[in-house]
Amino acid sequence: MVGALTLPELWVADDFLIGNLDLFAPRLSKFTKAILNLLETDNPIKRHYPNHPLASTTFNFGPRTCTFPHKDLKNLSWGWCSVTSLGSYDPTRGGHLVLWDLKVAVEFPPYSTILLPSAILMHSNTAIGDDETRLTVTQYSSAGLFSWNAYGNSPKKKSRNLEHWWASPQHMFSKMEELVGWVCGAL
Repeated sequence: MVGALTLPELWVADDFLIGNLDLFAPRLSKFTKAILNLLETDNPIKRHYPNHPLASTTFNFGPRTCTFPHKDLKNLSWGWCSVTSLGSYDPTRGGHLVLWDLKVAVEFPPYSTILLPSAILMHSNTAIGDDETRLTVTQYSSAGLFSWNAYGNSPKKKSRNLEHWWASPQHMFSKMEELVGWVCGAL
């Protein structure tokens, strides 16, 4: 599995992921990196890439990876998930990304990457032909890692009042005027 992490296609997808998360959700990116860095400091765990904003990677080796409509309910609810499609298939005929809550299906060609809030957005993909291949790489963070940190790196304690922290994640999201300012260098 470690060999798969060195594929050039994954480095390109990771650059896309990190660059876009840093650009469009800088507070979220900084927050997740900081918490994951703390977890690595205090525990014998290591991420697949140093200082990466997402904790985990799952490889779906196919040969014709297809998912049912689902939400990733154990992921950080206000976090982002990265999905990268690999393989050889005709994206006009299959392999579409379906975002059920938005009532949209989009072509998702091989070597495409998307960032989405997979814990709150119902998603799936469509089948491809029998003679085609489709693999996926998903990157995400389990909510449990952040909960563990919020509760002082120990099992959930009733004595700590952290409901406000989980109930109001709006501070992690960027507003359009902030994005325009950051992109244009005005802020």
